[in-house]
Amino acid sequence: MASKEIFVQAVLSTENEALKGGKCTGVRYSLTSQLRTTPFVLLEAMSGVNNGGGADGGDHVDAKKIDSTNVTAHSETVRAKGYTLADSDAYRMDYPNLGKCLIINNKNFAKHTGMTERHGTDVDAANVMKAFRVLGFKTVIQNDQTVSQMTQLLKSVSQEDHSKSAMFVCVILSHGDEGVIYGTDGVMQLKELTGLFRGDRCLSLVGKPKFFIIQACRGTDLDPGIETDSVSDSEGTQRIPVEADFLYAYSTAPGYYAWRNTANGSWFIASLCEMLTKYGRELEIMQLMTRVNRRVALEFQSSSNIPGFSDKKQIPCIVSMLTKELYFPK
Repeated sequence: MASKEIFVQAVLSTENEALKGGKCTGVRYSLTSQLRTTPFVLLEAMSGVNNGGGADGGDHVDAKKIDSTNVTAHSETVRAKGYTLADSDAYRMDYPNLGKCLIINNKNFAKHTGMTERHGTDVDAANVMKAFRVLGFKTVIQNDQTVSQMTQLLKSVSQEDHSKSAMFVCVILSHGDEGVIYGTDGVMQLKELTGLFRGDRCLSLVGKPKFFIIQACRGTDLDPGIETDSVSDSEGTQRIPVEADFLYAYSTAPGYYAWRNTANGSWFIASLCEMLTKYGRELEIMQLMTRVNRRVALEFQSSSNIPGFSDKKQIPCIVSMLTKELYFPK
């Protein structure tokens, strides 16, 4: 099958100073027979986009370049009673409830943040809600949360009684940079949210998987890609690290952009939901996430008439502190 080309108008929703200009630049999507019918995209990075990152059918990145903030690390010892590691190599899933899936979907941002509207994020939110609901999770979605609202929301959930739940999932769809995430009115350290579920702060989830899915940029680097050829309980209570049993699924590697199509949603979330739908009750979570990585890495690339912006790639980043295998119940 011959390659098809679809001409679209697209802009990059970032204040990166790499490129200047006040109007959209045409970007050609390349679609080949070897790949799925998902548009390949790359956008123009510019400051002060005239159309405010409108819903033009193209991809945007969820980023703004900011300075990193140093955070002082500290620890404390807390004893959690009643929770022990099972003899099995897999997490228990035979609780009364599978657990809650909380989705934070930030689309509209205050003008002073410099962040544009995240067109396409509603598609991601709907796909995530459907995928996790089918698996058996109780899904809850909160739209356009400020920094304080995100903090209070996650704090409230961390203080709930999860003793009858097997695990917890949190999906954050927003702008970001390395180590930080945007509320609609500003930026905060991501660990301020995830840290609320540490073993010494959320006792009812001790020894249970806590799965955080982050669709946001982690910097402003572009990935050029490279050509390649084919090719037991009997011991009583146990002491475990407070950071144990977390799984973080980031849409991109540290320092890089994450791409979001205004019509079809982000590359990462679309791929994740497809793999959850196909293999969610079959594969162990790390096997499933590896397939997500492969799909994003191989089935998407950019083609742009902007010098230096052609043939760019994206690779998700999975960070696991899990201590057992994780299978969703059949």
